[in-house]
Amino acid sequence: MSTEMPDADKQVELFHGSLIWPLQLEPLAADGTEGRHWEVFGAMEGQPWTRVDDEFTADPAQFKERHYREFVSFLPYVQRFLYGEGRSRRLNPDDPPGDSPVHVYRRKDVAGLRLTLQPGDEPVELHVVHLDLYFFHDLDLALLNIEVRGDHLPLATVREILFRFGRAYPSGWDEAGRGLHNVHLAEWLDADGQVIAVSDAERRSKYLEYVCEHRSPCISEHWACILQPLVLAHSDEPGELRYRLIEYHRMPVMAYLAITEPRRLTREEWVRIGLATVLHPTEPLPVNEPAVQEFETRYCQDRYWQDSESGPNTRFICTGNVLTVVGNVRDGFFVDAERGVLAQFRHQYFVVFLIAHLHRAALLVFSEVLVDAVNDLDIRNDSSVRRFKQRIRANFETFLRFTHRYWFHELSERPHVQALFRLCSNHLHNDALYDEVRDEIREMSQYLDSDSQRRQSNTVVRLTVITILGLIATVTTGYFGMNIIAFGTGPIGERVAHGLIATLIFIALVLFAVARSKRLANFLEAIADEKLGLRDKLRALAGVVLPGRRE
Repeated sequence: MSTEMPDADKQVELFHGSLIWPLQLEPLAADGTEGRHWEVFGAMEGQPWTRVDDEFTADPAQFKERHYREFVSFLPYVQRFLYGEGRSRRLNPDDPPGDSPVHVYRRKDVAGLRLTLQPGDEPVELHVVHLDLYFFHDLDLALLNIEVRGDHLPLATVREILFRFGRAYPSGWDEAGRGLHNVHLAEWLDADGQVIAVSDAERRSKYLEYVCEHRSPCISEHWACILQPLVLAHSDEPGELRYRLIEYHRMPVMAYLAITEPRRLTREEWVRIGLATVLHPTEPLPVNEPAVQEFETRYCQDRYWQDSESGPNTRFICTGNVLTVVGNVRDGFFVDAERGVLAQFRHQYFVVFLIAHLHRAALLVFSEVLVDAVNDLDIRNDSSVRRFKQRIRANFETFLRFTHRYWFHELSERPHVQALFRLCSNHLHNDALYDEVRDEIREMSQYLDSDSQRRQSNTVVRLTVITILGLIATVTTGYFGMNIIAFGTGPIGERVAHGLIATLIFIALVLFAVARSKRLANFLEAIADEKLGLRDKLRALAGVVLPGRRE
């Protein structure tokens, strides 16, 4: 039976938090760089991001055991997706690794993060472990990843950080004009402690005016600064690469908490830790909420939550948008950054979380493209119809490549890694979302196919009518002979005039037949219908000749 830990002992000795923020990128112009945002991004001058060469192609001395353990944790097709092919599979072994569809850029000028959680609180300083931006081949999508680290933090402070940090914009304001649910002040720091960017949640008019004008949310200044040279889609700021938000302003987060004697935490504490991003730290626990009542069965993965000397005594909590790992700081394996749970958290479990959210974000982008294409469609405008068909077909082709390149159900043969992936994907409803998007794209594709078949059918009808009329003329001239009237024996001028007149008459007849092809087809159907009388057939003939009759 667990005993409650005194408040003074509720200390997180080591905290790692990793945000993953999916962003939709505006498509590039079709100039050979379409879908290659990372190339345009890397070619921009004066930007603080640098391309990351993975550990597999860098100096072998930099390739650590934690990298090896990460690699062997996944199935071969996932390895090829994440890390590309080896040099032996390239045409030129000296070529850089271009096989992996994942392209990573990193900022090294941001070294720290200072958070003032609420007005009057002492600032909390966190170390920025890394700040990365992930691009993916063939996808108009980028994922921002920020990993921060803190030492010796009160558990209540960590819960506040998880609840308030990682919000792109305030959800509202209180009577004093302070943003709700977000941190009071966030400051990015460089290596010398100088401020690089500051949040501006208190600028209420900025957010109100932006939403009123653009029907789209505006993000806080410290996030906009971090993402530069990427620019918000509706912003007036110039920029070649523009992005828009995909989901709610709350960013998915991973949390690693090393606590002294975590088994002494109460169930309420566990619920507040696992649901820290959605439960307000100062509000009472909603005990009648299904997520609270079924907390252990829904969200906890307790394969290694063992009360034994051998350990590892680690509890995994996954709600889909949050993956939390909690263990004992006195357990050497749990805090081992090379072989232990900490190394797995920063490598294997990060990849699992990344892929699950890549799947969801990509599927939402596919759905958004379909919505934009339909909204842009004007069936009375031929150029709009052609543009609609091009966008739908391109989206269908990209979705096929996504399915074969990125869509996995099985990542690993290691039961715990695979179980975490399925738990995360199930809470994100990725399978249902995939089926929905696939059906939407299939319906669009079927519509385009049926429209093409309809157009081809109309063309066949026109050609058939013209062929029948031509057959009448051909049989008639063949029976009487081609030279019924001897036009070919006169002067050259007379023969040319006769040829031009005949050509114009034939062109007029063909154009008339094309213009009235549907009516002529109806007339032929009426002639072939034995149930119709002579009067009905003559009425069908009149429908061909008389211009006032509708088809």
